[in-house]
Amino acid sequence: MSLLNLAGGSRAAEVDVVTYEQFGAVGDGLTDDLPAIVAAHAEANATGLPVRSDPEATYHLGRQALTAVIETDTDWSTSRFIIDDSQGVEDHKRPLFEVRSSLAPVPLAIERLRAGQERLETPVPPEFDLLVFVENAEQRRYLRKGLNVNAGTPQNEVFILRRDGSIEGAIEWDYDVITQVEARPMDPETLTLKGGYFVHVANRMKQPEGYNYWARGIRIQRSNTVVEGVSYEVVGETDFGHPYMGFLEAQKVANITLRDCRIEPHKFYWTIGSAGKPVPMGTYGYRADRVVNYALSGCRMGDIHDRSRWGVAATNFMKNVLVEDCVLSRMDVHMGVSGYYIIRNSTLGHMGINAIGRGRLVVEGSTVHSERLLNFRPDYGATWDGDVVVRNSRWVPPASEQGGGAVAVFGVRNDGTHDFGYQSSMPSEIVIDGLTIEDAALREQGTAVYLFDDPSGALDPSLPHPYRPTERVEIHKLDTTSGQPVEVSADPRVETAVGIENGESAVAQ
Repeated sequence: MSLLNLAGGSRAAEVDVVTYEQFGAVGDGLTDDLPAIVAAHAEANATGLPVRSDPEATYHLGRQALTAVIETDTDWSTSRFIIDDSQGVEDHKRPLFEVRSSLAPVPLAIERLRAGQERLETPVPPEFDLLVFVENAEQRRYLRKGLNVNAGTPQNEVFILRRDGSIEGAIEWDYDVITQVEARPMDPETLTLKGGYFVHVANRMKQPEGYNYWARGIRIQRSNTVVEGVSYEVVGETDFGHPYMGFLEAQKVANITLRDCRIEPHKFYWTIGSAGKPVPMGTYGYRADRVVNYALSGCRMGDIHDRSRWGVAATNFMKNVLVEDCVLSRMDVHMGVSGYYIIRNSTLGHMGINAIGRGRLVVEGSTVHSERLLNFRPDYGATWDGDVVVRNSRWVPPASEQGGGAVAVFGVRNDGTHDFGYQSSMPSEIVIDGLTIEDAALREQGTAVYLFDDPSGALDPSLPHPYRPTERVEIHKLDTTSGQPVEVSADPRVETAVGIENGESAVAQ
């Protein structure tokens, strides 16, 4: 069905928006409307017209192996969408919506790159700014440790190559060998996807060993995209099921902003992991892989303290991440972020802020409710090659049921015995300029509060993979509500290994 026939004349002259109803969508919450939605977006892509749903409709997205490709602005307003994964899904790894660029990839030859490189000269300047992906399959990074142990991932990253040859997202690694290059033109205009309330009936898949991720959400593969005001909740979870990659998922793109979205978390299930032991399987609401300039702004969720629910946001291979004015149970950079990682004016729940990477990490004007203010993930070496700034923030570590034990401002657990595919290090410099630790209840339970928990690999340079210690800690203002001091670490050798300049603070001397 074409808009030309529906309009009875020139569609450009008589139709300025595409609707799902023009292609047969019913919107009663029962009829499978996905074929009509796919057709409507195909027409919009061909004509360059925006798409608008019926604000009063409830669209059922069915179980067929179909993906609606979005290349134009889309306004879902207050429409509802039902995703039912409880039975009969034809392809559980296929997204329901995919935001794409109409611009085709272009050839680009690169022989080598150097860490920190900020320019790349090409024989012919590109017509558009390019999002470039490079990989060296002969070098592996992020060799994971623990219950999900693995042999790592080929060294890879993305960066923006401007038409003038400058690079945004400076090169993170040396590349003497490049086995793969992809170059995707970046649309100069911003595409906006907004509104919509999604209700997701969760899958009930049974698979006792390994992970079998589902991907029945929205995948973003177009740079310069804004997602605004999308809401999502999951219902119908049972005692078993398998995880989802992420409802809002961005891959190999740049300049992605998710604004004023509300994504509720899934419960987590258990499986047998690669080490042959039980491990939890987590579903993420926000997922980003290989993105330059990724921002979450004004995003909210419900109970950020519900430990039966998995943390809501995770990323891999990122450059420049900003979380601002958000309320989330978790923000995580698994396999690295470089450039900057900023948490500003936000509240983080029981799974807190997790970090691996290099560059500048800033926590400002924020409140964190996890066992560590900043957890540098031990399964990837607890490494941060760069500086950390904590400014005007509050840390509320949870009280345990048993009492006792210890909590730490910085999670830096690395015993110096594992090869992660890179030199692991504690942050080079840490500046604390205004931090309040709400520890009164913990102290009553006999819980110790430390600056660092257990960087044992930083204490013995003869270890096979020594952990580089922090060079300098500068503390201007650190308070505890208990009035008791914060110890540097349970191991007194850490204070010798780490240089601490202590101003107006509650750090023990």
